[in-house]
Parts: sequence; structure tokens; C-alpha cells
Amino acid sequence: MGETFTVNRIELRRDLTLLGVSAININSLEAELEKKHRHVNAVTFAEMLQKIGLKQDDIINIFRRIGVNDVKITEIMNVLDEQKINEAYGRAVELDIGD
Repeated sequence: MGETFTVNRIELRRDLTLLGVSAININSLEAELEKKHRHVNAVTFAEMLQKIGLKQDDIINIFRRIGVNDVKITEIMNVLDEQKINEAYGRAVELDIGD
């Protein structure tokens, strides 16, 4: 994925408030970002947004607002979905069943 995007803290707080996220959850997200020295990859950021209660459509809209294109957003969400599946069911195994 490789690109870097900057998220303005005030704009993020405003967007999250408009989406109905509580001040407690917003503060929790900001604290988590501070722990990571305000630098996280996009998948981790999406996961953090999910943890504070945002739905996938809301997360996608936040990424769009910060300038991430739809192809990258799809990649991010696919990786996030794959991680969830792996956590729930373990890694997929490829089987070759010969004749």
C-alpha cells in the first residue's frame, strides 16, 4: 500500500462526532494513536475505527475524506476482512487433491 496520509486531529474528531462516536471513544482512539507515536498503517487505523463502533461505510467515508482512493480503500478493507477471518477460523489451508 505504501502511501502516507495525514489525518488532521481536529477534523477527525469532528467527523467522528458527526458519526455519533462518544467523546470517551474519541479520546480512547486519540490515546491509542499517541501510543503508536501518531503513526499507524491504514489497516490498523481501520481496525481502531471499528473498535470504537464505526461501521464499514463510515470507515470508508473517513478514508475518502483524507484522500485515499477507492482502490486503496478496497485493499485496506480486504486485508482487514482477511485478518478477521484468520483470527476467527485460523489460516486457510491449500489442498492439492490429485487424481
